[in-house]
Amino acid sequence: MEEVRVAIVGCGLIGGKRAKSIAALGHSVVATADAVPERALQLAKAYPGCAASGDWREVVTRADVDAVIVATINDGLAPITLGAVKAGKHVLVEKPAARSAEELRPVLAAAKHAGVTVRVGFNHRFHPALIKARELVDAGAVGPLMFVRGRYGHGGRIGYDREWRANPALAGGGELLDQGVHLIDLTRWFLGDVASVSGFAGTFFWDMPVEDNGFVCLQHTGGQVGWLHASCSEWKNLFCLEIYGRTGKLQIDGLGGSYGVERLAYYRMLPQMGPPETTIWEYPGEDGSWVAEFRAFESAIAGHKTIGATLEDAVAALDVVASVYAQATEKRQAA
Repeated sequence: MEEVRVAIVGCGLIGGKRAKSIAALGHSVVATADAVPERALQLAKAYPGCAASGDWREVVTRADVDAVIVATINDGLAPITLGAVKAGKHVLVEKPAARSAEELRPVLAAAKHAGVTVRVGFNHRFHPALIKARELVDAGAVGPLMFVRGRYGHGGRIGYDREWRANPALAGGGELLDQGVHLIDLTRWFLGDVASVSGFAGTFFWDMPVEDNGFVCLQHTGGQVGWLHASCSEWKNLFCLEIYGRTGKLQIDGLGGSYGVERLAYYRMLPQMGPPETTIWEYPGEDGSWVAEFRAFESAIAGHKTIGATLEDAVAALDVVASVYAQATEKRQAA
């Protein structure tokens, strides 16, 4: 594919990872922007000829920019994406893409009108264990799917309840909107559209106005169920997704780093039942999901179908979160 000239808006940890993945694929980082200009300048130094700015509007309208990575905190995701779309740029915006579905729907409409490609950074779809699991499901290795059970959590750190994620004006919500949307997206990826939602969002440990734990039960249009728990009082970082079919089960554990080695276990039920036949794959080493996701993004720009998450996927995930929040509010008001 031709070189894609990219601007990075939001030059923190994720913006840096995105820039590295872009360079690894032979594309160019031509501009950076951050509300803290020094941070934009620092990232720009790693890429020859890259311009830095403290104003995202300057970079998304540049003639030499083909695509924009939006990697800010949640309150900036939708307005910056909208600005880039109106400037005719393709966009890869980090999850959750907005603080709410209502905030994101105008972006979806604008992207359709502009005819540009927008994808949402649900990079977990691009972890090798998840890709292999999807291949096995599509090949019928576990039979028709019945339900998915997912757990995702971390323990936070001292002062966690005073960071931006604890501020509803900046974050839009708590742990369910932070890590929980990954679980919701992955469950929809395997089970399809959601028909009904029940759940609870509560604050058990952290002194903050957003939830530190979210519990969700999804009923999908095909009758399957997703049973999910996202927590920032897990204490030991955890990722576990279990996919149950009529003839087998897939279990993904770990995401690398502090979550442990990424691992996929395939449990194939035998005709006589009893202990299943077990196959295990492990994926140690560097996280390649960032590179894989950008490769899919460039393919989507070229008009090809990929496994990358769309704005419609993000709206659907945010609708689930909104439903749980509404139920939690009703319970508090009734108490």
